[in-house]
Amino acid sequence: PLLPSGAAFLLASSIASADVAPPDYRFQFEVLAEELPQPMTMQEASDGRIYFIEIAGKVKVYDPSTKLVSVIGELTVTTAQENGLLGMALDPEFSKNGWIYFLHSPPDYDGQYISRFTLRDGKVDPATRKDLLNWPEQRRECCHHAGALRFGPDGCLYASTGDNTNPFNDSEGYAPIDERPDRNPWDAQKSSANTNDLRGKVLRIRPTPEGGYTIPEGNLFPPGTPKTRPEIYAMGFRNPWRFNIDPKTGFVYVGDVGPDAGGDREERGPRGFDTVNQVRQPGNYGWPYSRGNRVYVDFDFANKSPGATYDKAKPINASPNNTGLTELPPVQPPLVWYPSAESPDFPILGKGGRTACGGPVFHYEPGFEKSDGLPEYFDGCLLFYDWQRPYVQWARLDEDGKLIEILPFTGAARVAQGDDDGSGRFQIKRPVDFFFGRDGALYFLDYGETWGANHDSRLVRMSYQRGNLPPVTKATVTPTAGREPLELSLSSKGSRDHEGDSISYEWRLGDKVLSKEANAKVTLAEPGDYRIELVVTDAQGGAGHATVPVTVGNSVPVVRFLQPQDGDFFTPGEPVSYRLAVEDAEDGDGKGHEVEFSMRTLVSSAWEAADGKLSDIDPGLSRMKQSDCFNCHAIDQKIVGPPLMEIAKKYKDQPGALEVSVGRVINGSTGVWSPLPMLPHAQHTADEVHMMVKWIYSLADGGSTPTVSRGTEGQIVPPKEGKLASGIIEATFTDLGRAPAGPLSGKAQVKLRTRHLEAEKADAIEGPKVQGKVIGSIAHDHRVKFASVPLGEIGSLKVLATSGGSGGKIEVRAGAPDGPLMGTIDVPLTGGWDQYREFTTPLTVPSKDRADVYLVFVNPGKGGLMNVDWVEFGK
Repeated sequence: PLLPSGAAFLLASSIASADVAPPDYRFQFEVLAEELPQPMTMQEASDGRIYFIEIAGKVKVYDPSTKLVSVIGELTVTTAQENGLLGMALDPEFSKNGWIYFLHSPPDYDGQYISRFTLRDGKVDPATRKDLLNWPEQRRECCHHAGALRFGPDGCLYASTGDNTNPFNDSEGYAPIDERPDRNPWDAQKSSANTNDLRGKVLRIRPTPEGGYTIPEGNLFPPGTPKTRPEIYAMGFRNPWRFNIDPKTGFVYVGDVGPDAGGDREERGPRGFDTVNQVRQPGNYGWPYSRGNRVYVDFDFANKSPGATYDKAKPINASPNNTGLTELPPVQPPLVWYPSAESPDFPILGKGGRTACGGPVFHYEPGFEKSDGLPEYFDGCLLFYDWQRPYVQWARLDEDGKLIEILPFTGAARVAQGDDDGSGRFQIKRPVDFFFGRDGALYFLDYGETWGANHDSRLVRMSYQRGNLPPVTKATVTPTAGREPLELSLSSKGSRDHEGDSISYEWRLGDKVLSKEANAKVTLAEPGDYRIELVVTDAQGGAGHATVPVTVGNSVPVVRFLQPQDGDFFTPGEPVSYRLAVEDAEDGDGKGHEVEFSMRTLVSSAWEAADGKLSDIDPGLSRMKQSDCFNCHAIDQKIVGPPLMEIAKKYKDQPGALEVSVGRVINGSTGVWSPLPMLPHAQHTADEVHMMVKWIYSLADGGSTPTVSRGTEGQIVPPKEGKLASGIIEATFTDLGRAPAGPLSGKAQVKLRTRHLEAEKADAIEGPKVQGKVIGSIAHDHRVKFASVPLGEIGSLKVLATSGGSGGKIEVRAGAPDGPLMGTIDVPLTGGWDQYREFTTPLTVPSKDRADVYLVFVNPGKGGLMNVDWVEFGK
């Protein structure tokens, strides 16, 4: 076989590397950019810029010289059924020709396109579009589009495509080979196992300067072969979402996401496996006849009876949905395979969800010693990872590319969803794409906590630090604000030396040393704004610094929402009224000073669509809200300083104005717009102020104006366009300070939701599985929870559900799974798993208070009750 078998792996795994694993503490993580909604893939250009895409269609670039992210283009795509802007690749001659390729899902075509665009003046020019290749898909049912796009060292463009097959319902997580009439969307033999179809494949073409392509030598089927497509390089994939190409060997490493079956079944075949495949040359990787070195049974869906076991050496595609060859190439084994349960073959991979991804191969260069690149220990290792479980691992390969051992990524990182565990390790939640930079460092995109758009998504650089490292310095000061005299507790907890040297401590206030103890108590008697610094020094003189701002003589104001409350409903396009209570130890509660308090209260909002897309929050605006900018400026009216819109219109097109404005913000200025001075903002870095000023200048274009208003009472209007799911309203009150103590801000926020809620977005899902845009695999006594629902505002519940299995009831209960019964919905068999119907029940609420609402699924002793798409709380 072309690839090592499991036996070969078990033999080779006992061979240990002669090198010593590098210590974890030398790996350093730097967050380059944050708040990147649903990032997909990225690539570094020769000048160090990092181009990346987001599934909703935006094309962005990170510039390392300015440390800023810019939007350089946007493609119109549909994001339904896992479609979108899926893949991107820079032309090998990108620095000369500016060509950039995208794999995208046009809303007016049922399928995918690979198109080339040209960058002009740093922007994607829509007029330069050249469509190289497209292939149709069925959009009657979901899903699986894969969509990665890479250039290989041979100059060819590689693309991955999914099987475009519904994995749910009668296939039950096994091979979807339903050959019944009108069941084409449930038969992967139409695509992955079809030699005459581009779906479920890795494609390989050679783009031409004119915008077309030719077929390179060495693909799976030579041009002219009947019933085949010559673009196919490798076939038999289910959802090869992420692949990478070794720049030295040309081997393609393909992560293929597998089916959901949790156990073997004699009449169907093996449980589900994800695979990482090493494609050395064209071949067939088995789907839907084989998975994880195992084979499926030719199951008859019409009679629900098993047939013969498929033959890996000579697979036969006899489906009526097949338009290609009947006899297929032999199945090639995977490099790595694992189920949802712990794998006996690869126990290091753990257990849990599965979205296997093929990452890049690291090739060490001596120059990396000077650029903080990764060490030689990882030379020739493949990085592979899982977006869902999640994990990141190294696969050490020998000179022939055979697997020797799997190595842990690094103990410096914690790859897991959920809250920070307090260990100090850098947390990676959903790794979505990686590359090794020209500096030898590892760059990656972290998708964030959930399946949708996430505020904690980010672009990260992982480097390797050599030589003596300064101590890790952690400083905590409690409290950080209050009336004088203010007693402070100083803690250095978490400070340590990487190499284990002894360390000394010094707490400083300006030139004054407050203490040389690791932890201390001090009292500051005089009002003012201070910065307390902790310096930790090791035996070799390496020093680490940490600074904490402290305000003496002023207290942080307390802000509360009187209206609305967490969990309240809103309707897109209709105003949401808000009322706030503000209490400040120095300024009072605003009675008699309502106008003044209103001017110092800033209210803003952000909204999330049902597909998980967040309303864009510019990083410059985010930083302005965290500073004192809106104390003196409004968007379109004068407060103390000029309206931000006027500033934008005056300076936007003036050469050098951006840099001058950045300097004025940091250093302060007077006499520019009025005799009133603008105070210095030395607490901000030049990069932060650059983002803030750039956002202000963007207002001149008439775009990106945020939903920002003032007042302790008022209205916020959610967007009417698009299908919204939730929103957050945030209020910030800034007090007047108490000279010489500066002003402080207090914040509060509430989260709202629409009455129409996607089932998979429930606050808790106990038992059912999320299956794309629905919840399924529902058994008796499974339940979902919607938290803090205002019972006085609901009178009915509607669901969109289907059942091709057992059917059952949905009990709607208040407060707990066994709480008061408010209503019951009967969901009978609907005629098939694809036959969704609406069901409604009136609700009798036990009170008008807030309570968690549970939907409890009932049919004793049964499984496969139903699938639920959405729920809607009626008035």
